[in-house]
Amino acid sequence: MEAQSSTPIFTVDQDIATFLVSCGILPKAWEESRLASNSEGFSLNEYEGVAYVAFPSFHNIEGFVVQESKYGEGKIQTDNKVFSGCLKGNDDQPALVHQGALKLFLRIMENTDFQAKMQIYTDSKQRKLKPIIFVGHSLGGAVATLATLWVLEKRLRQSSPFCITFGSPLVGDVGLVEAVGCENWAGNFCHVVSTHDIVPRMLLAPIESIAEPLIAILPYWQDIMANDSKIVPDSFIQDACRTLLNNVNYGLDSVKELDGVIKKSPYRPFGTYMFCSGEGAACIDNSETVMKILHLTMQRHEKPYANIVQGCFSEHIEYGSVLNHVIEKSISGRRTEKPDSESSYEMGMSLQLEAIGVGAQNDDAPIALQIARDVENKHNTNVAKLTIELSEKQCIMAELEWYKERCEKEVGITYYDSFRKHKDVDANLCRVRLAEFWDKIIEMWERHELPSDFQSQNKWINAGTAYRRLVEPLDIAHYYRMCKGKGNYLSDGRPTRHKVLQKWMEEKENTRGSRGQKGRTKLASLTQDSCFWAHLEEALKELESLKQDQHQKLESLEMFEGYVTRKINDRSVSSDVFLEGSSFMEWWKEWKEYKQNQFPEWSSTLYEIMEGESWKG
Repeated sequence: MEAQSSTPIFTVDQDIATFLVSCGILPKAWEESRLASNSEGFSLNEYEGVAYVAFPSFHNIEGFVVQESKYGEGKIQTDNKVFSGCLKGNDDQPALVHQGALKLFLRIMENTDFQAKMQIYTDSKQRKLKPIIFVGHSLGGAVATLATLWVLEKRLRQSSPFCITFGSPLVGDVGLVEAVGCENWAGNFCHVVSTHDIVPRMLLAPIESIAEPLIAILPYWQDIMANDSKIVPDSFIQDACRTLLNNVNYGLDSVKELDGVIKKSPYRPFGTYMFCSGEGAACIDNSETVMKILHLTMQRHEKPYANIVQGCFSEHIEYGSVLNHVIEKSISGRRTEKPDSESSYEMGMSLQLEAIGVGAQNDDAPIALQIARDVENKHNTNVAKLTIELSEKQCIMAELEWYKERCEKEVGITYYDSFRKHKDVDANLCRVRLAEFWDKIIEMWERHELPSDFQSQNKWINAGTAYRRLVEPLDIAHYYRMCKGKGNYLSDGRPTRHKVLQKWMEEKENTRGSRGQKGRTKLASLTQDSCFWAHLEEALKELESLKQDQHQKLESLEMFEGYVTRKINDRSVSSDVFLEGSSFMEWWKEWKEYKQNQFPEWSSTLYEIMEGESWKG
């Protein structure tokens, strides 16, 4: 047999799962989740210097089962602006979340002192910051997830909160997964799932097919949790469990293709999922792999169907026992059912499959997980190839930097103005080759052929920003040379690659905040706003129109003057802007002449800067 790659199927494994349980965090989180079942909105308790914020499991059940859309999904942004427009997918569309879960969270935000308490625990001026762990079971897990996202998005604290859920339904779509990945928040979430717990899978089926059995079962679970008792479900509840299981399995089977990707339901997992079974536990943090495991663990043919139905009912409310069992397994140790595996790779796969409750006799499991592993390997291979290409493209970037320097020193004008007037064949070839490279990257990213956190990696953000600031001025020059000044680059001609690369940079800057940032003392080597020359082109057209029609309004030109003033003051323009033959100096001379003719005593901040040449300082 060929040797298998040592790359793990799962980014995290059984050892991490065992550590999370044995260190006491998960058992304490479950205890707080269980105690919160009797609260109206949330509970807040401190234990060993950690603040646990827990949400009730089955509060306002009818409010959760909303049928505003087929799967209950809707935009995360609401009229009250609890979540801003920052949570977007790669397509720049707002993330979708389950509206029932969102309404439960908004009810807590509006009708309790949750926001006031969070202000106390997140404001370093009021008290020493303590770690915050949001916890929740069942529907409360969905609320805990949204609460964590709210704190993360508002950036209310320097140290990030952590979220632990037990048997929580899925909350958001692929757009939310992408937004979380972009912000590097996936590590803030740990979702504990028992083998046959139906709730984490239930939103993979249409709401109308699960609403009725859920409304019957959830109050039953609520009574058991509140009374800390073990009640044998009557025939009505058993029938409801069977109906729920059948409908969820039908929803899974009807949308499962050969590659195992769930197509119809919008919901996708994010964060680390800890799957628990009678054989132990294992952690998985790959979204597609989690989806496959959610399906595979409900398709175990070696167990009687009645046992699976019973597991769907009982396992959702027995996470305390589940965690204790994982601890016992970690102490006693275990052996794989296939000790004669032909390789360490197969042995590792068998152990991991057994830990999450998928036995070696399930032929689909290794195949499905191998597909997930291949996808991850493909992503890594793509990045490796792009990295090699990026290093090769540095030579082309160097050629353009040399072109820029030659225009300034030998011709005495900016490389923008030189390219605007005369197409340099070599510079144009460099421009086109770099555009092809970055267009390919954006297309691969949009097709999900790169890792989910690709757009937040410093290496690619920095490379994309350097490319955009050096080359976009040439794209702008090419646009205005070809359109003879009739078009508007900003609204009609800007390529998608520049928009996306700028978005990546801005999102990263928002994540970093203002910490460690210092003001510039010298002009930038490259103008930081890569659209500077496009703004200038539009200002030149506005000024020409103004000279022909004295009644034209001045607002846009005065706004441009203010824009330039800010850029000079923060030293974010390059020195070539002020070369005597630059189009900016042309605009400035004509604008100054016009203003002085109209208002002899006219002066402005930009006037003082330009006359005093303070930009040289």
